[in-house]
Amino acid sequence: MRPLTHPALEDITVEGILHALSDPVRAAIYVQLAGSACAHTCSNFLQVSDRSIPKSTLSQHFRALREAGLIRSERQGVEMHNSSRCQEIEQRFPGLLAAIVNAHSIQSAGHSRAPQRMKTE
Repeated sequence: MRPLTHPALEDITVEGILHALSDPVRAAIYVQLAGSACAHTCSNFLQVSDRSIPKSTLSQHFRALREAGLIRSERQGVEMHNSSRCQEIEQRFPGLLAAIVNAHSIQSAGHSRAPQRMKTE
């Protein structure tokens, strides 16, 4: 079994975070983990955004989130327990994750405003 690697805080980059969260499934998984006080197993996410996610695909999503430094994963028997690294990342990039999670919530709720038109007089 390969050991799990987690980047050190100083190795986490904004580009890596944005790349990992550019996939809608990974963004939905991360938002759920970030809003939770406890770790979750991968199998908690077999249904994401009303879609069934195959276990092999789910493993790839969790690997991308882990390699970006967004989550910490720990093996416990045959299960993988995943938790958010929000507090650590907040120290490195204050406000970044809160802004991303907020934007994801707005998008998920379907709140889209019509573009504002400028008044010309």
